[in-house]
Amino acid sequence: MARTYEDAIAALNSLQTNFAIVDAIRKSGKGMNQQAIPEMIEWCKKIGYQPHELNRLNPVHIAGTKGKGSTSAFISSILAQYLSSPTSQGPSKINKVGLYTSPHLRFARERIKINNVPLSEEQFTRYFFETWDRLEESARAVGMDPKDPHAKPVYFRYLTLMAFHAYMSEGVDAAVIECGIGGEYDSTNIIVQPTVTGITSLGIDHVAVLGSTIEEIAWHKGGIIKPNAKAFTAPQPESALEVLRKRAEEKGTELQVADGHPELKKGGLKLGLAGDFQYTNATLAVAVAGEFLRKRGIEGIPEDTLKEPLPEKFRKGLAETQLGGRCDTRHERNVSWYIDGGHTLESIRVAAEWFASQIIANSSSAEAASKKPRVLIFNQQTRDSVALARALHQTLSDALGSEKPFTHAVFCTNVTYKDAGYRPDLVSINTNASDVEKLKVQKTLAETWKTIDPSANVEVLSTIEEAVEFVRDLAEKECGVVSGDESAVMALVTGSLHLVGGFLDVIETKPAKS
Repeated sequence: MARTYEDAIAALNSLQTNFAIVDAIRKSGKGMNQQAIPEMIEWCKKIGYQPHELNRLNPVHIAGTKGKGSTSAFISSILAQYLSSPTSQGPSKINKVGLYTSPHLRFARERIKINNVPLSEEQFTRYFFETWDRLEESARAVGMDPKDPHAKPVYFRYLTLMAFHAYMSEGVDAAVIECGIGGEYDSTNIIVQPTVTGITSLGIDHVAVLGSTIEEIAWHKGGIIKPNAKAFTAPQPESALEVLRKRAEEKGTELQVADGHPELKKGGLKLGLAGDFQYTNATLAVAVAGEFLRKRGIEGIPEDTLKEPLPEKFRKGLAETQLGGRCDTRHERNVSWYIDGGHTLESIRVAAEWFASQIIANSSSAEAASKKPRVLIFNQQTRDSVALARALHQTLSDALGSEKPFTHAVFCTNVTYKDAGYRPDLVSINTNASDVEKLKVQKTLAETWKTIDPSANVEVLSTIEEAVEFVRDLAEKECGVVSGDESAVMALVTGSLHLVGGFLDVIETKPAKS
């Protein structure tokens, strides 16, 4: 019987690490171990590849705390402008651009793209089960039960193996690979010879596995720097930059700070991704893409892409970049949705600054703005959710002055639907199921918000679907308050990317009534 995409997702979900193990690793501080890369190399061999063979992908390796996904998407979009025509000849052409990122929003196959298009369900299923079957055959060969949990790597490692297999099979010759967590011990770091590496803005995150200082985190991220591959970094605190410079020196390679392109400043070239902070990511992407294209022998690439005028294909690539769930705006009848995943203190502040700018830009008058309901939909199941919520409120309050940021605050879980539960691609077993069921995090957030802003109406709801329904119902009641084509309600959806992905699934699967 033919195996389906649904079968692949069910099998993939069986590789998730359950909450008890994740929590124990987090508390032990031993999540990034020195065996991670040797283990990953063995997995790679079991599916038929020596790590050095991955050099055929001409990998572009990206690490960092903030902006990894955006930077990788910008790079991929730029490189895709240089795809060869079928008649092109010679070693300098680019046939296919791969983009491997995480996490996904709605569908697991979004993580593995070719020419900026996710693998089709058919492709995903084929490469998933080819990887699966090779691992089971390898287990049988050494007398292990192929159904033994140790016969396959965990979720992220598996998808990394599968991405490499898909790209090798599809003839990808420019692969933009985003690290998961860290760099030194990240499963993507079996790459032997990247073409170029990039490190995005650093911040404090994943402290249990990366350390609690910016210097410790910089050491981990700098682990992707390799000999014979120039490294670029976004501007960093000086202490972090010192660590990165030392790591580059140890590898005998050059590290350059990507900063200051005159066309990539606030208000300059319009980018495909919204938010002023994206100019930092775009600048790093331009530097990395320029180095890649020069090394591939592509004609017309400036010697210094950080100083010389941008080629038209670079401008087009930056303008056409797409990445859902990051400063993303969707409009439906009576509601304008503002969507931005923010799971660290710094990224939640950036989300708040962006939303504040949208409030100011989209209000015809102060009076109209004050009458329009504004709703927060928020969750962060695994990190310090209360600290994130406080930072969100403080940043918005500072930006808006005396005005209250939200009239309503809704705290829900990441469960997608009332009746169906999680959509299969969004199932998560690495969170505390009891906490989710009892709405423990959500109730704590609600009590916190009541002390921060006693004037706001606070709701605790079990699912994302119910949160969407709450906002739509509110908009129906309020639609007479505003005039013209202004939406009755502005709603910010932020916090966990799992929340954002589930939200996008709900509004696209169950659109508002017209």
